[in-house]
Amino acid sequence: MLSQFVTTAFLLQQEVGFDMISMWNQMGFAAKAVVIVMFLMSAWSIGVMIDRGLAYYGAKKQSRAFAPAIAGALRGGKLDEAIKLSDRYKKSHLAKVVTAGLGEFKSHDVGSDVPGRTIDASKRALERAQAITHAELNRGLSGLATIGSTAPFVGLFGTVVGIINAFQGISQERSTGLGAVAGGISEALVATAIGLFVALPAVWMFNYFNSKVEGFDVEMENASSELIDYFIKRNA
Repeated sequence: MLSQFVTTAFLLQQEVGFDMISMWNQMGFAAKAVVIVMFLMSAWSIGVMIDRGLAYYGAKKQSRAFAPAIAGALRGGKLDEAIKLSDRYKKSHLAKVVTAGLGEFKSHDVGSDVPGRTIDASKRALERAQAITHAELNRGLSGLATIGSTAPFVGLFGTVVGIINAFQGISQERSTGLGAVAGGISEALVATAIGLFVALPAVWMFNYFNSKVEGFDVEMENASSELIDYFIKRNA
């Protein structure tokens, strides 16, 4: 009986085939469409991961160099030199925010203007720069979150299609044996596995990148607050 079972399994494996190429050939149009969509989602999410990873690395590295440079320039009262520093640190999120505040502060004639209005205008410029920089840092993360949350459901759709094909196999062959449902079950399991394969890295990286952006927001807020203090002391 054991030999008969082994022989049946061997023949079934030859008939159905459980390698990737064989399973792809056995899939229906709907299942293939689901797999293609999920691979496109995976490729897009990988592109976002690489782009955001490089952007955050550059922002962190340049901001570490920008902070002591801008502090030295401001201690010496060299506003023009401090503003020009942004040209050397274009990837730094701190440089984008601080330079916007300095530019607005310098554009007002502090000697003839009301100091309070100058500081308020600089504060608004800092807030605008923070909002713009936050949007730039956050670019692509919403799509990453969408892929992470929807990929399992796309895979579930492929699973349902595979189960339907399995029942169709039973109906056509009028048999409930393993051979009648093997093709459909393989479609279902492949779709489920690919859905999880696409979703898990997207969710992990979204959470990681989101925490990075939150850290950048805190750094920009602190830099803006310190710059406003500097403007107040300078006017005083």
